[in-house]
Amino acid sequence: MKCGFVSIVGRPNVGKSTLLNTILGMKLAITSNVSGTTRNIINGIYNDDESQIVFVDTPGIHKPNDKLGSLLNKKAYNNTDGVDVILFLVDISKGFGKGDRFILDRIKDKDVPIYLLLNKIDLVKDKTKLLESINELKELYEFKEIIPISALKSDNTKVLIDCLKKDLPEMDKIYSDEDLTNVTTRFIMAEFVREKVLLLTHDEIPHTVTCYVENYEEDENIVHIQVLIVVDRDNIKKIIIGHNGSMLKEIGTRARKDMENFLGKKVFLETYVKTLKNWRDQEKYFVELGLKDEDE
Repeated sequence: MKCGFVSIVGRPNVGKSTLLNTILGMKLAITSNVSGTTRNIINGIYNDDESQIVFVDTPGIHKPNDKLGSLLNKKAYNNTDGVDVILFLVDISKGFGKGDRFILDRIKDKDVPIYLLLNKIDLVKDKTKLLESINELKELYEFKEIIPISALKSDNTKVLIDCLKKDLPEMDKIYSDEDLTNVTTRFIMAEFVREKVLLLTHDEIPHTVTCYVENYEEDENIVHIQVLIVVDRDNIKKIIIGHNGSMLKEIGTRARKDMENFLGKKVFLETYVKTLKNWRDQEKYFVELGLKDEDE
């Protein structure tokens, strides 16, 4: 049995969470085009007859503007230690830029195979340019594999899995077949709400918004969930609530559908919005909001 840990790293918005969801065949990590969407380290567990691969989805590595940003970068770097393979994801439709070079410089000394995944090939119309990019990137570092993929359309994800099986050690399974992830159901429910906030408010809401479950009660046929949406300014709170509560209602309606698909039960969802000024620079809130463990 081939088993091991595989870390997914890259700049924000290159498709790390989309790749994880596609490989697992389920929605585990939320996605959006907002920088800083992924904040916690999410392990997604892939099983087949020959392997168990624990994929580690990390926050996008970026230039931090506050303590939260620094914490996210630290989480991402720490989770390239002790893994068996690193997947370095690049949005090839935008080219290989300074941010990608910065990340490569930070991971290239790791003593594990590094795969370069050129994501979003479906957006590259001129395939000759793709081949040219591959030849140029071969000169940057001796990558174990360079694989063009489309995480959104599942192009070459099977090729990726087959390659990983060759580089993972022979060992017993790390988790049981029933395990899907390391994060709690409460965490996933809160993330579903945060994703809808980012999706529906577009550029009006920065990544300062966060969510956590205040109450979770499961009966035989229905799950009662209360989610608090935390922002750092009152004007953002007004946008999320919307005219006569219309935006908050739509956020809740869409999030509830994801929750019911995930849980396989009816969900009664209540959402609230609260302002905590400058919470991104106040570490006392990181534990409370589930962004940091007490011993970190």
